[in-house]
Amino acid sequence: QVQLVESGGGLVQPGGSLRLSCAASGFSFSTSGMTWHRQAPGTERELIVGISGGGGITNYADSVKGRFTISRDNFKKMVYLQMNSLKPEDTAVYYCAALSWGYWGQGTQVTVSS
Repeated sequence: QVQLVESGGGLVQPGGSLRLSCAASGFSFSTSGMTWHRQAPGTERELIVGISGGGGITNYADSVKGRFTISRDNFKKMVYLQMNSLKPEDTAVYYCAALSWGYWGQGTQVTVSS
């Protein structure tokens, strides 16, 4: 059974940091590119970053470049999103995905507010 389970969301003040985790199971994780997306209320889901199966290639949306860092641990079948210098406009539900398989997690809420 395929599963992608995000965790680590929460409420943080502007300028703060959070680390999201995504636990994968049920598919060939180490050969799968992984992505993080987010969706704020009333907006379309946005692709913010991707990482190749081996972890050597990453691509960031301009909106998060320089503040967010994606990484993965293929042994643990985990993908991480380190989010620094958070802004109120980063408030959204964050999803991890294995797009080549069409798999999505259930999402984790991140709220940036004072």
